[in-house]
Amino acid sequence: MRRAQFILLCGCMLLMAGLSLMSNMPIAAQDKPTTTPPAPITDPVGMPPQFLANYYESWVTSPHANKEAEAFVHWDAEQKIATTCATCHSTSGYQDFLGADGSAVGTVELEAPVGGVINCDACHSPAAVSLQKVVFPSGAEVGNMGDSTRCIVCHSGRASTVQVDAALEKAGLLDDPNKVSADLRFVNIHYYAAAASLYGTEAKGGYEYEGKSYQMRFMHVEGYNTCASCHNSHTLEVKVEECSTCHEDVKTVEDLRNIRMQGSLSDYDGDGNIVEGIAAEIEGMQAELMKAMQLYAANVAKSPIVYSETAYPYFFVDTNSNGKLDDGEAIAENSYKSFTANLERAAYNYQMSIKDPGGFAHNAAYHLELLYDSIESLNAELGSSAMDLGDLVRNDPGHFDTTSEAFRHWDAEGEVPGTCAKCHTDGGLATFLKNNTNIAVEPSNSLACTTCHSQIPDFTLREVAEVTFPSGAKVSFGEDAAANLCLNCHQGRESTVSVNKAIASAGVGDDEISDKLSFRNVHYFAAGASMFGTEVKGAYEYEGKDYNGRFMHDDDAQTCTDCHDVHALTIDFESCLDCHDADTPEDIREKDTPDYDGDGDTDEGVAGEIQTMKDALLTQLQAYALKTTGSAIAYSSTAYPYWFIDTNGNGVADPDEMNNDNRFVAWTPNLLRAAYNYQFVSKDPGQFTHNAKYIAQVLYDSIESVGGAKAVADMERPEVETE
Repeated sequence: MRRAQFILLCGCMLLMAGLSLMSNMPIAAQDKPTTTPPAPITDPVGMPPQFLANYYESWVTSPHANKEAEAFVHWDAEQKIATTCATCHSTSGYQDFLGADGSAVGTVELEAPVGGVINCDACHSPAAVSLQKVVFPSGAEVGNMGDSTRCIVCHSGRASTVQVDAALEKAGLLDDPNKVSADLRFVNIHYYAAAASLYGTEAKGGYEYEGKSYQMRFMHVEGYNTCASCHNSHTLEVKVEECSTCHEDVKTVEDLRNIRMQGSLSDYDGDGNIVEGIAAEIEGMQAELMKAMQLYAANVAKSPIVYSETAYPYFFVDTNSNGKLDDGEAIAENSYKSFTANLERAAYNYQMSIKDPGGFAHNAAYHLELLYDSIESLNAELGSSAMDLGDLVRNDPGHFDTTSEAFRHWDAEGEVPGTCAKCHTDGGLATFLKNNTNIAVEPSNSLACTTCHSQIPDFTLREVAEVTFPSGAKVSFGEDAAANLCLNCHQGRESTVSVNKAIASAGVGDDEISDKLSFRNVHYFAAGASMFGTEVKGAYEYEGKDYNGRFMHDDDAQTCTDCHDVHALTIDFESCLDCHDADTPEDIREKDTPDYDGDGDTDEGVAGEIQTMKDALLTQLQAYALKTTGSAIAYSSTAYPYWFIDTNGNGVADPDEMNNDNRFVAWTPNLLRAAYNYQFVSKDPGQFTHNAKYIAQVLYDSIESVGGAKAVADMERPEVETE
């Protein structure tokens, strides 16, 4: 009987859902139901169609239908479900929250009866079908999730950074984060807050520490970015067979835990294992956080702490200080009551990570960031008891570091300009290769598989025959060489050509100040420009001087992909040791390398030669600026526009000097050329191996230009190599 009634009900509700979709009625307009349920669909012999029976069979074995689950029996003693819980623990409460019963939208007015589950009435009412957006506990509003919007209502958690901060403020702990408050209780995010994980910093479901940057919504491959695209919406099971399309070794749900993508090759938990799945990395970080919490609780809060995953309120006093949860400790009377602000924040993040068992798939990076920051925050207060965090890693490698300035710079504006989109958005390179231009787009998390690969899951590399540099030069590592992809973004944005053009437009002599001149910035990591040397003229090359072209290393080490892991970006230093006897890349020095910097040290690596010349260039730049322009100059490698007026003349850019209003403006052509080259060398940290002789030539000429022949009297300019 129950099955037949369910099928009949489903028929009505599905038709109602269809009518609602056709009318496209917004939820705000649904103060009262306006649709009368039609008669159920029947087959030729008057029975409900089989497809509804299939839905029933899928639903009836799901957690949503489990009448014995704690999620539905918790209130049996009271014989009613409180309005604060009814939305997600009863069908009538869910309908009430959405206004499907004619009540106000977004609130629950009536306590719900016990004995029910989440059935088709909840998700297939007109109000549910037309749901367009959901508000998270933080106040963040999200939408455009289609059918999965209905899932977010109950899987967004019940707390966030906002609620934790409010609790800390109420307890008066914001100014003293290590003060114990007996009034502060644990703030619990609640269970299965998968959407809070998925949306990351957009929802702020975790506790986000001030001054830190966090992963936004995790974007999987196209077609698998919502709850319903990865889970069967009735059984709730993960569509494992579809995961196996890209993840070859996945055959079961348990296998999902072993997945580790190429963009996550760091040893986050510091256990030395980068083969284990990302789920194990998160578990390792959770263990490190628990260790930090217990150290902090014992040494700072002066009350040892233990955790229970199943017993409310989860954190308890460790009565025997053995670091383990023993019988009799996980009881309400023994609940932990010595929270400080620091401990509360960390405990909240620990619970959030534990209570989303699928967090490794929903948003692994966000969980790792929260756990790391919690550990770091507690550890800073431990003094002599502090843990060694040297092996822990917070962020993904460069191209996948969702917290880096390279991808977060435009978040406030909500738009990455077309001039930046090629290299700072996941789809920018593909757009450029297809159209030879870019348009403004929304910020993305980082680069993605599809940035460099045109076919997924075959991971076919995009083909690039040659690359045009800012100077107009076209170069290639070889037709369709994989490293040609790298050159599209690691070429810089300026060159000798653009600097000369700017100087010509100013129309002044080499040592004359012009307000028409401003600093020209090559941009970051222009390794390709270093590598190809004078072929692309990425550095400023002085008239009448000759320079080296592309650096041709050993046959097996001539391109970006020969020396760097293409995903982790790490250097294959072990291969360097086949020819070089060195402890680090910076120690490498060919036997016949002259003493370029003139310091008498012929044992230091070539990186040391270049560093001394770079330091000498800055000294000469500062002396020239003061003597020629009457204005002292200072440099910052991190603050735009990098060159500032040195107001106190101490030779360094102080915090109060590094602002746009204090930017250096007294440029002469000679000062601009040399400053451009200083920045060029600074922004390619691997220049000593990419093309050391070219870099030394550029530095030598720049020092001589602003300091005269005396400034380079003890130095040696590398000879220009000819084929």
